[in-house]
Amino acid sequence: MSDVLDSFLVRAALAGVGVAVAAAPLGCFVVWRRMAFFGDATAHAAILGVALALALALPITAGVLFVALAMALFITWRGDGHSVDTALGVAAHSALALGLVAVSFLEGVRIDLNAFLFGDILAVNRVDLAVIWGGAFLVVGLIAVRWQALLTSTLNEDLATAAGIDPKKEQLVLTLALAVVVAVAIKVVGALLISAMLIIPAAAARPLSHTPVAMALIAAAIGTAAALGGLFASWRLDTPTGPSIVCAAAVIFAATRLRP
Repeated sequence: MSDVLDSFLVRAALAGVGVAVAAAPLGCFVVWRRMAFFGDATAHAAILGVALALALALPITAGVLFVALAMALFITWRGDGHSVDTALGVAAHSALALGLVAVSFLEGVRIDLNAFLFGDILAVNRVDLAVIWGGAFLVVGLIAVRWQALLTSTLNEDLATAAGIDPKKEQLVLTLALAVVVAVAIKVVGALLISAMLIIPAAAARPLSHTPVAMALIAAAIGTAAALGGLFASWRLDTPTGPSIVCAAAVIFAATRLRP
């Protein structure tokens, strides 16, 4: 196993699959709940987390997880207001801009912003793999345990309340899962493309499935195919890997829309 992981392409492939597995079930709930902008705002906040981690000499994943969770909780709380879209827009772009400005003030720190904005999957190491797959198992396990409650509260909040389910609690579960996915995925596809990997595979799986469970499984398969296909295309065509993965997912999405 050690010899296999010595190959950076194998590590990159495993990282891509790990992100796909983590993002697939969560992406389905993002699509069902129409939370696309919610995921985008949380992902944009990741750059602020990078700056915080570098300033405090913390692991990047820890800084990103903290800020992504704080942003997601803020958006969830603000979601009870009347101008949700406005709050999301302000939060997303302000956090991204603040993060970029904060990074520029860090002295003695060399940082490749493109790697955090668009991902650098080819630079994934063994520790990154452990973090990615640990996050994937955490997200999948959390959603599996709460699946029925999450699904019921997504379909009908009144029905969920009548069944003794607290919709706000389930929203908090999704918020936590979203923060974890953002934290583990930033190294692979970057802050600007994380929401694409949440939404596109799930949207592509929608016309191919007849049950929620099937949609989650098909989304995972599509995400995996996009990760491996994008990695292969990047290797052969010498294109940026993160964007190539998203392009592969977009091609699969288009194909599912063209099917008879």
